[in-house]
Amino acid sequence: MAKSSVGKRPAVRRARRPATPAVAPAAAAIRYIESSALLAALLEGDAAALRAGGRRITSVLTVAEATRAVIRARATGRMTAPQEQAAIRAIQAFARRCDLVEVTDAVLGRVGRPFPVEPVRTLDAVHLATAEALGEPPQLLIIVTRDDRVQNNARALGYIVD
Repeated sequence: MAKSSVGKRPAVRRARRPATPAVAPAAAAIRYIESSALLAALLEGDAAALRAGGRRITSVLTVAEATRAVIRARATGRMTAPQEQAAIRAIQAFARRCDLVEVTDAVLGRVGRPFPVEPVRTLDAVHLATAEALGEPPQLLIIVTRDDRVQNNARALGYIVD
């Protein structure tokens, strides 16, 4: 019989990176990277938000969404084959540098309840629910996104938005 993860915090797979010296509190911020920010970096060259310091966290959903968007971009002629390969490698490198959070029953349960600013698309709700499930105080977690609905809800939930 499968164990239920309802009410439990999501599993976080830690990024593989070398130990770093102590850093100033501002640089040690926790940044949840949502799919639109990663895609803006990959497809539009808007990588400024991804270069900021601190611990980076993302959902496994971000990796899946970004990979699908790159495949779509190639299929529709927005990317060449070499650009697609480079973008896939960049997504893989990004995933190695982030703590990856699984989509759990608790996250999915939260998705099924209203958010402060509706309507919210399902995958956006998964990102918001994942950020909430981390259990960090909102003032210590920065939501990095380029999506207006995610921005509006993140602010309404008390998070800092970049």
